[in-house]
Amino acid sequence: MTTATGTTRTPVQVAALVVGAVFLLVGVLGFIPGVTQGDIGAAGHSRALLFGVFAVSVLHNCVHLLFGVAGVLASRARGGSRLFLMAGGFVYLLLWVYGSVIHDGGPLPVNAADNWLHFALGAGMVLLAVAATAGERSRGRYPGPEQRGR
Repeated sequence: MTTATGTTRTPVQVAALVVGAVFLLVGVLGFIPGVTQGDIGAAGHSRALLFGVFAVSVLHNCVHLLFGVAGVLASRARGGSRLFLMAGGFVYLLLWVYGSVIHDGGPLPVNAADNWLHFALGAGMVLLAVAATAGERSRGRYPGPEQRGR
């Protein structure tokens, strides 16, 4: 993929851009009546369901929007893209643990569908970071530890 400045994005940058764009889309969709059913609350015990399945609130949607902006901005650099995917993946794995323990209550509304989605997102983001970076390293495009003097 080529950017407006004529530079080519690496696979890890494309992955961060796509993940960021999806988070932005989901964050916006969370505010649209019809796509989100029920009364949306600011945080906590919101009764709103995105696509009739995933528990959301204003805070939850804002978190998706922030992750989206972070992904799009991170996609400008290889290292930032990898960091976004790895750190974001670990954050979503922590959300999976949080949702599995809390069940109901707390600042972010979660349900079983959210928990499994958070697990899949977390694992998927970490795997994307590892796979895209490994692919770049095998083609000699991403410096490994041995090439950085570590």
